[in-house]
Amino acid sequence: MSSLTTKLQQLGWKPFFQQQLSLDEITDLTIGRVIEQHRDRIVVMSEQGQQNLTPISYDEKICVGDWILFDEALRLCRSLERQSLFERKAPGTKVTTQLIAANIDTVMIVCSLNHDFSLSRIERYLTIAREAMVEPVILLTKADLCTDANIKRHQVQELDSMLVVHSLNALEEQSIQHVGNHCSNGKTIAFIGSSGVGKSTLVNALLGFDSQKTAWIRENDSKGRHTTTHRALIVMPNGGILMDTPGMRELQLASCEQGVSEAFSEITELAQQCRFFDCSHDSEPGCAIQGAIKNGSLAQRRLHSYQKLMREQALNGATLAEKRSKGKALGKLINSTQNASKKHKKGY
Repeated sequence: MSSLTTKLQQLGWKPFFQQQLSLDEITDLTIGRVIEQHRDRIVVMSEQGQQNLTPISYDEKICVGDWILFDEALRLCRSLERQSLFERKAPGTKVTTQLIAANIDTVMIVCSLNHDFSLSRIERYLTIAREAMVEPVILLTKADLCTDANIKRHQVQELDSMLVVHSLNALEEQSIQHVGNHCSNGKTIAFIGSSGVGKSTLVNALLGFDSQKTAWIRENDSKGRHTTTHRALIVMPNGGILMDTPGMRELQLASCEQGVSEAFSEITELAQQCRFFDCSHDSEPGCAIQGAIKNGSLAQRRLHSYQKLMREQALNGATLAEKRSKGKALGKLINSTQNASKKHKKGY
């Protein structure tokens, strides 16, 4: 198992996953990590190399980054508990969550410094990262196309003094070196961000070859064209593991109150100092948050963003919980009906 463990460690294997295995599973099954997911197959990497598994009826959703166990017939047996998980409310009107990536160590939140720059969008990504308990790093791309890159970088740093923030040009070797320092052997790095912000260009630069398609930016709005079509794990020459993800035009939060609280930790701490425990932070006397806004230590924009995300996650979380509750009730009704039918046939 020691040689196998060494090979798996290069793919991100940790004691956390090892402890979940039984002796029979170690002996009879193969351990693999999902590196790609398609409608008709799941691509895994194991000690035997890259293999395709045909999806079967399986209750638990699988996503890129998962560790799974499969047999000699390439049938999925089970997935292992995740150390981290990125998810969001599914786009549109669907009342469900969409899995983005599992078992990520560091997430690179990529935002362009040109017309696409948005503090609110960065706050959304930070909320998801905090909820997943994954270390976030902010990459502000296309610094060569922006005249106020330092000002914008300072604005991002003000969101959290402990944040690691890089302002860079993805085509410069020195900029890429700063990013590469976060990609060590066996560590999984995910790149997330809007379409056309330069994620695939960064991945190609770190790999040293064109693994992902890229496209030039449009002149009318300074946006790049969306080029990545699916999530995939890519092993770097130095042993790190990269994940590029398709640009997300819509990023609605699911139930992630803890993530919002951590992403806006200064507001969370101020709220504990309010005179009333149910303070709405509007016009109540003794509101510490309004006091901070008046003395200039907290921006009004920051409070509005916090309140918007809290309302959104509460609404989506309640809707998802209601759907799960209805699903359980329907399941019980079906089981009850089936049992009654069986008893009737047996003449009970």
